[in-house]
Amino acid sequence: MAKHVISTPFLVLFILFNTIHSSHSNNHTDLEALLAFKKSIHDDPLQSLSSWNETTHFCLWNGVSCSKRHPNRIVSLSLPSQGLVGSLSPHIGNLSFLKTINLQNNTFRGPIPQEIGRLRRLGKIEFSNNSLGGGIPSNLSQCINLYYLNLIDNELIGAIVPGISSLVNLQSLGLSDNMLLGTFPPFLGNLTDLFQLSLRDCGLQGEIPQSLVQLRRLRLLNVINNDLTGSVPLGLFNLSTIEIFSLADNQLNGIIPSFTLPNLKTFHLSSNHLTGELPASISNSSDRI
Repeated sequence: MAKHVISTPFLVLFILFNTIHSSHSNNHTDLEALLAFKKSIHDDPLQSLSSWNETTHFCLWNGVSCSKRHPNRIVSLSLPSQGLVGSLSPHIGNLSFLKTINLQNNTFRGPIPQEIGRLRRLGKIEFSNNSLGGGIPSNLSQCINLYYLNLIDNELIGAIVPGISSLVNLQSLGLSDNMLLGTFPPFLGNLTDLFQLSLRDCGLQGEIPQSLVQLRRLRLLNVINNDLTGSVPLGLFNLSTIEIFSLADNQLNGIIPSFTLPNLKTFHLSSNHLTGELPASISNSSDRI
């Protein structure tokens, strides 16, 4: 039986054709996702998206950065403080190489699309100071590389979704100034890489979970102005990494124990039902409070 042998020149051309075809396909996917994102913007007062047209390659568009290793694949979308008004297109879920998205300080309304859970490479979400509503997307649990999640100062409702407990690489979690409901979820204590936890003014109820004492890297704990009750877990007063310890404006009770917090800079416990005096050990803190 005769064997079919592919000549070397033909093989090179075949590989080259497929490489170009694949690159064009990827180019089209990311381009279409960006154009859909732009279409969902209703007002662009600073003309920050004026470069977003097909006469310029999208890797050169304002706020867009592409990968050096994978040309034509977007790794960063950063448009903070541009006065943008609109909604978040579900097509952002097609930017499969995206690592960072920063839309801080704009006026995005409507829900955070569930499609964001497709972005497995995503490490940073910065959506603070917008008007995003609806619940926290349950599909965020699929963003397994997420280390930074800031949704502070929006109009989010509902509970803190259990899927967040899957984000084992999370270092910073900001959900303050939303209209969340429910209790302070114990599963946040499983995020042992966490060093910032901001849940100020969220409408949280119930007790501060004992599981938080597992957060041995925690530097900032801010749960001011909620409806938290019960006593403060004693182990929190022994987290040596704590710099900002803010539990004011709740309904916490019990005493403030003796503690040693060598890195403490801010200590807020006012407007609770705590009893007793500040322990003398507070003078051991390295900064004045």
